[in-house]
Amino acid sequence: MSAQQALNMAEEQGLDLVKISPNAVPPVCKLMDYGKFRFEQTKREKEAKKNQHVVEIKEIRMSPSIDVNDFNVKLRNALKFLSEGNRVKVTVRFRGREMAHTDIGRDLLLKFAEGCAEVAVKDKDPKLDGRHMSIFLAAKNAKDTKK
Repeated sequence: MSAQQALNMAEEQGLDLVKISPNAVPPVCKLMDYGKFRFEQTKREKEAKKNQHVVEIKEIRMSPSIDVNDFNVKLRNALKFLSEGNRVKVTVRFRGREMAHTDIGRDLLLKFAEGCAEVAVKDKDPKLDGRHMSIFLAAKNAKDTKK
């Protein structure tokens, strides 16, 4: 039908004439209450935004001479962060002469990653950046950890 006929039909029913695909030949149109359509669309967007989870990067700092109990506390905190679905950056800071023994820090980070192995995956290998060596851990499957 012609555009004028469709517009008259929409006015009779108290609806709006909305072009679905205006570039098609002939253009495809639909009769609908456009205000109601926009309201429902924004409502769906708000609902989707409410259900999404923003993944944060949590940082855990250690020194190469960390004690066993302190290490275990840091490991527990990392497991808690990972269970919430966040990524964890584990950093070892070297001070003074400790820079000569970066292998100790690397072993410490690998041991930390091993302790988190059942809930986390190692994103990047240990990397030395100035006086800091860091490793990134991510939760294995974020969908299962949210429950």
